This record gives sequence, C-alpha cells and structure tokens, in this order.
Amino acid sequence: MIYLRRYILRTLCLLSLIVACTKKTTVIPAVVVPVVVPVVPPPSVEIPEPTVYPGYALEWNDEFNGKEVDLTKWSIETGTGVNGDFGTGQLDRATQRSQNISIVTGIANAGGGTLAVTTLHETYIDRNYTSGRLNTGLSGFWGPGYRIEARIWPRDIRYKGQGFAFWMMPAEKPANVASIMWPQGGEIDIMEYVAAIPRYNLGSVHYAWSWENNLYQSWNHGHQGGYYGYIEKQVPYSNPAYGGWPVAANDTTAGSGGFHIYRIDWFDERMEFSIDTQVYHIHYFNDGAAFDNGAADGQDQAAAVMTAGKREWKSEYSNHFAEWSPFKHKFYILLTAGVGGNDNLTYGGAITSDAIFPCSTYIDWVRVYKRQ
Repeated sequence: MIYLRRYILRTLCLLSLIVACTKKTTVIPAVVVPVVVPVVPPPSVEIPEPTVYPGYALEWNDEFNGKEVDLTKWSIETGTGVNGDFGTGQLDRATQRSQNISIVTGIANAGGGTLAVTTLHETYIDRNYTSGRLNTGLSGFWGPGYRIEARIWPRDIRYKGQGFAFWMMPAEKPANVASIMWPQGGEIDIMEYVAAIPRYNLGSVHYAWSWENNLYQSWNHGHQGGYYGYIEKQVPYSNPAYGGWPVAANDTTAGSGGFHIYRIDWFDERMEFSIDTQVYHIHYFNDGAAFDNGAADGQDQAAAVMTAGKREWKSEYSNHFAEWSPFKHKFYILLTAGVGGNDNLTYGGAITSDAIFPCSTYIDWVRVYKRQ
C-alpha cells in the first residue's frame, strides 16, 4: 500500500508538471495612456487705451494694432516729388512696399503694434534709396481747436543725412484758385528730427510774407522754429549745429534713444509745440501778440523767454496778407522718412558714406483730440 500510494502521488505530480508545462501564457497588453501637453498661450500684451485728457475728446486715431496699414485712414505717397524733388533735395524714392511701410509687433516699450517707416539703401527704379510717406489727406484734416500728437521712436536715425518728420500741410485753399502754393498755404513741422543734430528736435511753422498772386517766389518764405533739447527738456541757449553723430543705440540723450510724444495744441491765435507735455515753442499768428506789448510793427519777431523755470521760444507772426491766413485753416497729417542729398537744401544735410541701413522709425500711435 505504501508503494502504491507513492506511485499514485508520483503519477499525480508528473501529470501536474506536464499540464503546467503545456499551458499557454496569456499576455495582457499594456495600456498606453496618451500624454497631454497643455497648450500655453503666449503672454498677452496689454494694449493701453488712448489717454483721456480733461477738456478734450478723441476724434481720430490709429493705434497700429492691425496686421496691415489701415488704408481707410492713410494714403501712401509714392515717387520722388514734384519734378523729382520733394522740396528738400532728398535722394530717396517713396514706395508702397512692405519693405518701406509695415505694421510690426514686439518693439520695446510700444503699446501693441507699431507702424514702421523704413529707409533702405538699394537700387530701385531711378534712385539708390527708398523710403515711406503716409498722409491723412483723404480721411482727416484739422485746424484751430485741436490737439494733434503722436508717440514716435526714430530708433535708427543715427547718421547724418537720415531723418524723419511728423508734420502737416494745408487741406484747404481759397475758392478762386486751383491749388495753393507753398508757402502761402503754410506748413507745420511737429517733429523734424535729423541725426545730424541728434539731441534736438525742431518744431516750426512755414509761411509766406506776401500773397504774390499765389505764385512761388524764392525770397517769399517766412520760418519760425524752436529747438527742444532732449537733455535739458527746454530750448537751448543757442541753436545747435551739425555734430555728435552717430549716437550710441538707446542713448536717451538723443531723440533716437526712445519713444517721445510729439504734439501741437492749436488755438485760434497761437500754436503750442510740446514734447512729453513740455511746451517749448509758441507761435502767435498776429503781429504784436507774442510779447504782450501789442506792438504791431510788421516784424517777424522771436525770442527765448523763461516760463515755469524752462526756456521757451516765442515767435510771431504769420498772418501777413489778407488773401489767406494759413493757420486759420485745416491741415492734414504726414509721416515721412528721407535721405538727404545736399548740405545746403536738405535739413539734416547730405547722407554720409558710413550710414547704416535699413533705418526704421516706429510710430506707436497717432491721435487727434477736439477741444471741448
């Protein structure tokens, strides 16, 4: 019996081993769990709302936050001016290409997008330089009773012969003429910045002394301009001369060192030029109005005066003849870049051989407010 039991046990063990060895192994497939990578949106750029000024209402503006230039607000000028000359002896041809005029993002200290106006050193049609020119001639024009301002950084204007202007030209004319001649119609230069005078901006008016039947005469040109010094934040003791270029990039003692707000406040009897709210030039339209003495002597007078501890330029006058008083009428805005070709004709002088291109100016916004 003992042997029989052992035999039976050995047989059962053998059978168990055979069954164990012939049993198929079931492989359970691994469960693949997809890895979800969260989409992190790029940091949003807070776009500030236009400034609200007491006593003013915003009437027209462009913040340049779209993808392209808004052609319902801006007209793009092309060409080289009348008879190949914009009036300043420039060497450039203005184009409507994106290389010269575009909306860009990511500019330091800008409130969103900016308009970039860029000059290039290239052979294009008949010129070796190209530039950009925009105006509001079909969408907006303004006169007395308005504040007109723009926040601008002429970042790359660092070499003699490079320049940028935020300015205005007449949108109205007498009814009996087909067009009004310069300077009988007037001109307003809110920002006229050139690298040849890097630490100053010129704010000025141009006008005529005589109607001359609305014909151009080389002698018939009045000009009253005041300089603003970025270091002193006031009018300098004497008008600056060419020199000091190129300034270092981001040198805040020069206009190319950062954004500034360039503005005119246009009143019925005067025009005030300011940068970053500091008034530095006041032009009075009527003879005898600038110096509170009522002395209408027929002379265009100008002088620096102290106002609240700052030197300020006062000038008069531009209503010289009965046919047309230019600054009683509406003007449109221009934004233009240029390359100077002549030391005598071009404000800012001829371009230097070492000038660096591309040369871009960035406009954060342009705003027009109506005085209430």
